[in-house]
Amino acid sequence: MALVPPIIHEIQARSALNAVEGMPFKWSLNPYKGCRHACSYCYARAYHQFLDLAPSSFENQLFVKTNVAEVLRAELRRPSWRGESVAIGTATDPYQPLESQYRLTRGCLEAFAEVDNPISITTKGTLVRRDVDVLADMASRTEVVVNVSLISLDAELLRKLEPGAPAPARRLETIERLSAAGVPVSVFLAPILPGITDDPTALKNLVRAAAEHGASDAWTGALRLADGVRDHFMQFLEEELPGMVPVYSELYGGRAYLPTGFQIRLEAEVGAARRAAHMTDSIPPLVAAAHSRRGQLNLPI
Repeated sequence: MALVPPIIHEIQARSALNAVEGMPFKWSLNPYKGCRHACSYCYARAYHQFLDLAPSSFENQLFVKTNVAEVLRAELRRPSWRGESVAIGTATDPYQPLESQYRLTRGCLEAFAEVDNPISITTKGTLVRRDVDVLADMASRTEVVVNVSLISLDAELLRKLEPGAPAPARRLETIERLSAAGVPVSVFLAPILPGITDDPTALKNLVRAAAEHGASDAWTGALRLADGVRDHFMQFLEEELPGMVPVYSELYGGRAYLPTGFQIRLEAEVGAARRAAHMTDSIPPLVAAAHSRRGQLNLPI
């Protein structure tokens, strides 16, 4: 799937920290809206509807919160702020290509570092290696984890599913670089796509590769096809993997979630892969609680 040139909107953020309900963590932060990685399955596509944009424009209509670091710094210094953990990158990738130009995620990390505020980051972007200095310094004083999102080692398949994201080998190198610097790293193996990325041997090989490159844990969840995402993903299947269209029509049947039995099976397979890879659960407990092994996130932007 070819990517067309994006339209970039520079906007002013009124707030940086988003209050979150129904998740193990209370706060999230997203320096951007939309994402150039163009993942066909991304649950955050639905949020573009709140901007009166089609979910298919998620990778082409990008919004940059140019003042987000300054707003964040002020919010962190409020007497009412309790220094709770903040999940970065819940509705967009904080290290998508735009970050090389705007450096907003870097600015936010520096603000968090000033007050030793615990954080977690979820990203496919290898640009996170640029900020290893700030992350390693923070990790020596507070709870920090980087979750590198990787759902397959099949580079050809990922070029279809995630046409704007770095190749899997580069993401494994990123895990290794961060881990070697003392930054706790996990692999975010979500969403698992039934019939596409759920082969038990492939999952085991992915978890083993992540562990060999320094990942301490693996988080997983099955694909969620919510309103605003389902139609886009089914169109993607029709164009790129047409044989899977009837499979998904039957599996999901208009529902957002897989049947519970499928989810439990997938979690069990990844759990077995974690044990086989001798993953240690060494991620700090407060930050580890920021991610659930079941399902994709459902968060505000």
